[in-house]
Amino acid sequence: MYVENKKVDLKERKDIPVEYTWDLESMYKDKETWERDIYKVQKKSEEYSKYKEKVGQSADILLQALKDRDDLYRTVSNVYSYANMKLDQDTRVGESQALLDKALSIYVKVQESTSFLVPEILQIDPEELDKYYAEASGLKLYKQHLEDILRQREHVLSTKEENLLAQMGEVTSAPEQIYSMLNSADIKFPIIKDEDGKDIEITQGNFVPLMESKDRNVRKAAFEGLYHTYENFKNTYAQTLSGNMKKNIFSAKVRKYNSSIEASLEQNNIPVSVYDNLIKSVHNNMDSMYRYMDIRKRALGVEELHMYDLYTPIVKYVDFNIPYEQGKDLVIKGLSPLKEEYIDVLKKGFDSRWVDVYENKGKRSGAYSSGTYDSKPFILLNYQNTLDSVFTIAHEMGHSLHSYFSKGNQPYIYGGYSIFVAEVASTVNETLLLDYMLKNVKDEGERLYLLNHYLEQFRTTVYRQTMFAEFEKMIYEYAEAGNAITADYLSNTYKKLNEKYYGPNVVIDDEIAIEWARIPHFYYNYYVFQYATGYSAAVSLSQQILAEKDIAVERYLNFLKSGSSDYPINVLKMAGVDMTTEEPVNNALKLFGKLVDEMDQLV
Repeated sequence: MYVENKKVDLKERKDIPVEYTWDLESMYKDKETWERDIYKVQKKSEEYSKYKEKVGQSADILLQALKDRDDLYRTVSNVYSYANMKLDQDTRVGESQALLDKALSIYVKVQESTSFLVPEILQIDPEELDKYYAEASGLKLYKQHLEDILRQREHVLSTKEENLLAQMGEVTSAPEQIYSMLNSADIKFPIIKDEDGKDIEITQGNFVPLMESKDRNVRKAAFEGLYHTYENFKNTYAQTLSGNMKKNIFSAKVRKYNSSIEASLEQNNIPVSVYDNLIKSVHNNMDSMYRYMDIRKRALGVEELHMYDLYTPIVKYVDFNIPYEQGKDLVIKGLSPLKEEYIDVLKKGFDSRWVDVYENKGKRSGAYSSGTYDSKPFILLNYQNTLDSVFTIAHEMGHSLHSYFSKGNQPYIYGGYSIFVAEVASTVNETLLLDYMLKNVKDEGERLYLLNHYLEQFRTTVYRQTMFAEFEKMIYEYAEAGNAITADYLSNTYKKLNEKYYGPNVVIDDEIAIEWARIPHFYYNYYVFQYATGYSAAVSLSQQILAEKDIAVERYLNFLKSGSSDYPINVLKMAGVDMTTEEPVNNALKLFGKLVDEMDQLV
């Protein structure tokens, strides 16, 4: 079914065929065009001061201030996103680094120049604001947006204080920028022997495929090579993470939140109880994870199951080597339950250079979907011809089509979507693809392989991301109690959590203690829990799509088209999932338990 995957040397960017690169030129054909937008933003940013101390004077002034603010951010988002993606395609290029520095600087200037807007909106009497809606019909568009601002009234500072915080933006972003450069451009990993005895340099892009190797010696060498390298930089990584945490804690304090987690979740009107319920539900279902680890140990036939044994497929004789073109076809077929409207856009994305496919020297590791209201919803991949890479296509296309439908059906102000629902569409895609493959597999070994992949999705997306979420909560609470964040504290805490989540059937190797250093999501301020909640919601939605067909597909497409026109909890409720209850997470974990039982029988 699948052709053999030939190992190739990592290419320079210029040697990647253009059809496998993203079309950034559709945003800006050259640097000069980009510079013109920089100038435009600078000019309009300076002019925006004309609204200072006048925002609440009339409905017309308020409306125009909001429109001009949107125009500013719309343009500066294009400027910044282009520079960011340009650098990510080869982080070694000095000119691209300079572009991003310049873009970040102008973004901060925009934040600074518009920082008085929200405090002045908050000074408008609510009854007066109600009158404004009648006086300026265009303001009705902004009603949800304005109500969201008023909801956070007690956490918004004075105009002067907001301006000061905005000016600090470039400084406070330094920890994440330092981490990104160290982790993507500067850190170098050792050369090991691959399965054929040939030299191969460990990279961020090939580490996971190496951990999936059938050769245990390769897995062990890659595991130790990567984490011993991180251990050499542990204090630097600890200080950059600590600096980022201090920024978030400071922001929460000055805005009068009780904690950094409350400050983060409040932005999307998410109760902290949703976060706590997730951890509680996973804790109550640890037995399924422990049983799965016991199955893995028996299936691999090892006396001890180590951390470097967790990613290799249990079925060793099945080899899914899937070139990119075949991977695209699988994704299209797997997502066919979403019907014609969705599939047509999916094909458009593949044919219109949304995707930057292959790894090249200097390219940022991992995968993501990115873009702006005006651009294509671009995707960065580091495709490796593995089954995991195919699921990454489906995952990132989920994000990109969510963006496509949101901005295609909502005005700019609501064209994005909350990070709380950001992982739902991506995971629905993965779940539907896996369902298709399980239904069409002929060989029992391949079925076991795919079932193992499904369980791995649960393990890595629900259990592992919840472990990350608990780690993040613990270290912030520790810091907020006045304690210093050190490399030893981070490593000790992280290792103990691994022991808790993986249980007695796994040897928790010392090297795993430093894994926190390679996880960029710890710089995203309580982001990771949403992978687990999003996965749980996605399992529910995908089951509805497969069972109810057209009715559920219509609800789901309406969800994708809603953008941020309502709070994320409400948008999900309309799609058919209530995340304020424990039910979606518990149901997902019940499904995991059933899959473990089936795996046990097959093994």
